[in-house]
Amino acid sequence: MESEVFKIIEKERKRQSENVELIASENFVSENVLKAMGSCFTNKYCEGYPAVRYDGLGRKGRYYGGCIYADEVEEYCRKKWKEVFKTDYHVNVQPHAGSQANFAAFMSVLSPGDTILAMDLNNGGHLTHGSSVNFSGKLYKTVFYDVDDKGFIDYDDIDGKIKKHKPRLVLAGASAYSREIDFNRIGRIIKENSDETYRPYFMVDMAHIAGLVAAELHQSPFGIADIITTTTHKTLRGPRGGMIFCKPELAKQVDGAVFPGSQGGPLMHVIAAKAVAAEEACTPEYKEYIADVVRNCKAMADEFTARGYEIVTGGTDNHLFLVDFSNTHPKLSGKAVQDMLDEHAITLNKNCVPNEKRSPTQTSGVRIGTAAETTKGKTAEDFVKLADRIDELITEYYKTLD
Repeated sequence: MESEVFKIIEKERKRQSENVELIASENFVSENVLKAMGSCFTNKYCEGYPAVRYDGLGRKGRYYGGCIYADEVEEYCRKKWKEVFKTDYHVNVQPHAGSQANFAAFMSVLSPGDTILAMDLNNGGHLTHGSSVNFSGKLYKTVFYDVDDKGFIDYDDIDGKIKKHKPRLVLAGASAYSREIDFNRIGRIIKENSDETYRPYFMVDMAHIAGLVAAELHQSPFGIADIITTTTHKTLRGPRGGMIFCKPELAKQVDGAVFPGSQGGPLMHVIAAKAVAAEEACTPEYKEYIADVVRNCKAMADEFTARGYEIVTGGTDNHLFLVDFSNTHPKLSGKAVQDMLDEHAITLNKNCVPNEKRSPTQTSGVRIGTAAETTKGKTAEDFVKLADRIDELITEYYKTLD
């Protein structure tokens, strides 16, 4: 009997192949990553950690037998990701996703009720950075730093709110911020506000820009932040999953927060796929790919600007940008544009913009990313043409709203 599941999978394969994919958090993995994801490691249960770590941390070993090759692939995965980011930080590759990585990172250094200073979701932050509907906002007190009128991070506001609120942790990173984040400056601000009685932890969630950091096209948080979390998909072009890097002195706390603190057995088939992605991220071809992603994003954002659209911050330094319809197309919501473009096989997502007036389910903008279509081989010229096509569709659709 033919499985209905594989019929659905084939429909999704066809959709991914034929649609234009502009969701900034999505990408297309290699055949080797897919093979590792579908490998026999999916059958193995491996609660715990390898008995001996490459960094010398002693462990009691797994809670089950038969883990010799699981240990080998996990340690190899950790080793390769250290190579990708040229770091001596400790790394835990077991988090199932970025949200789980952030949850464990918070658990490792915070207690419920502690204060976090982070970027608001409406200004480009992430759900797990203190949103009231998320565990981060329910377990911890969150203070948000602002962006200026053009959407740039207000570093003076970070300074002022550290002074006023004395957060236990300062979090940098975003899910919809198109400019380079100055980790050095935030690190200096934290240092200037610290003394023998007070020093907040500095955490960076680099999930979106990790590929740019790896390719040295974005300032690195390594050597500055205490804890760094990331996903392994998005610009890293690996399987869906998460990782936590930390300074060596926090290694035991971080590992304990992942297991047994917040997760059970790791997904060994995903860890195998993460290792393949790390191998790929070490190649010159990968660095060229990331350079193309950034180049293509700038070309597309510039074309939208030339056609009269408002781009938050006026442009982009990375793999994504936000189009704000508030002034140019006030009758348009981000959801309406998302739904309309779906009908034309162009996929992107609605997104809040700074000083958002609409609800998160409607929004006044959309987020556009170039990582996935660059993987498919599109060039800067292709992205300019794509911007023109989206403009044509929006213009025609907007006429129907009069």
